[in-house]
Amino acid sequence: MFSKVAAVAVLGTLGTSAYAQQPIVIKFSHVVAQDTPKGLAAEFFAKRAGELTKGKVKVEVYANSTLYKDKEEVEALQVGAVQMLAPSLAKFGPLGAKEFEVFDLPYIFDDYKDLHAVTQGKVGQELMAKLEPRGIKGLAFWDNGFKVFSANNPMKKPEDLKGKKFRIQSSKVLEEQMRTLGALPQALAFSEVYQALQTGVVDGQENPYSNIYTQKMHEVQSHITETNHGYLGYAVIVNKKFWDGLPADVRGQLEQAMKEATDYANSIAKKKNDEDKKAIIASGKTQVYVPTAAERLAFKKALVPVHKKMESRIGADIIKQVYDATGFDPSKL
Repeated sequence: MFSKVAAVAVLGTLGTSAYAQQPIVIKFSHVVAQDTPKGLAAEFFAKRAGELTKGKVKVEVYANSTLYKDKEEVEALQVGAVQMLAPSLAKFGPLGAKEFEVFDLPYIFDDYKDLHAVTQGKVGQELMAKLEPRGIKGLAFWDNGFKVFSANNPMKKPEDLKGKKFRIQSSKVLEEQMRTLGALPQALAFSEVYQALQTGVVDGQENPYSNIYTQKMHEVQSHITETNHGYLGYAVIVNKKFWDGLPADVRGQLEQAMKEATDYANSIAKKKNDEDKKAIIASGKTQVYVPTAAERLAFKKALVPVHKKMESRIGADIIKQVYDATGFDPSKL
């Protein structure tokens, strides 16, 4: 029997054959709101793709899981039901590219400068290349931001998360992160988080401010602690067969559109998170707590041991490459 995404792929192929003279359609699916950094960058790419190709390409953006949820979207890309995605970097572990889970390690990046030394350097290129045998072409890394914890209780020290149920993305690294804090990890699709928080299925979650605000999570969480403990970013990917089959001139124009969209995405990410933090505070629904340097160090010391625990899964070599690129030395904590 066909899966849902396979059936859609067949219909999509028939549609392309029947209308060969029509613009090339790229369905770009993602799971977050349109006014997040990723949502805005997807719309920017769609606009520039149309302009640079002079209408030869039409990018249709489907935001907020309107086409596929987290667990469905990569399969949809592989079978051709959609042509482009920007999934979070945690999604590639289940595909067998476990090295991508290095991005899930807590406190492996202190800031955007550390992060970009990896995503815009040799390590990032090598990671993208690992997707090609799986029928996926990696085009770019897009930032969202650094994650904060939210819950319905104050969180000033690691022990304050103990025994609480925290929603995470499906990631073995994030499972270990939460267990290391004594919390109970609950993997849920992004589209289900608000309701799970509202109904008490989970007690808390982790996300950058932009995701918290645009999904209204702050309306059902009374406390946020700005731990900035982990990074949430995306890899913009395409179906490799589709991409390789494009006319060379069109592919070049789309590469230029993607370069511009990436510069735009990464330039607005921090600004958008800062704006949404202010909006959350202004709402009066959630108390935002910024840890002292000593409190942040306590969280860091509690969580950095996750790096060693995950070496056998992610690979000691890739973790060391990131340390070398950023200058991080866990022995100096």
